[in-house]
Amino acid sequence: MSRNFYLLAATLGLLALVSCGMTFVPSSFQPGLPANGTLWKTLSEFLLLLALISALIGSMSHLFEQVDRRSEERRRTERSRRRKNL
Repeated sequence: MSRNFYLLAATLGLLALVSCGMTFVPSSFQPGLPANGTLWKTLSEFLLLLALISALIGSMSHLFEQVDRRSEERRRTERSRRRKNL
C-alpha cells in the first residue's frame, strides 16, 4: 500500500516541476492556458505540498506495515518455542 503513495508522490512531484517550468515559458507558447506566472507558481507549490504529504503518508504506512510484520513473526517464533517446550 505504501508503494501507491510513493507513486502518487512521484507523479505529483513531476507535475509540480512541470507547472514550475511553465512560469518561465512566454505566454505566446501557451494558447488557451493561463499566462499569469503567479498562478503557475501557486499551483506548483500546492502540488509540491501534496507530493510531500503523500510521501510522508507512504513512509509512515511502510513503517507500520513493517512493525506489524515483525510482531507477527515474533508471535510465531514464541508459539513454536512453547510447542517445543511442551
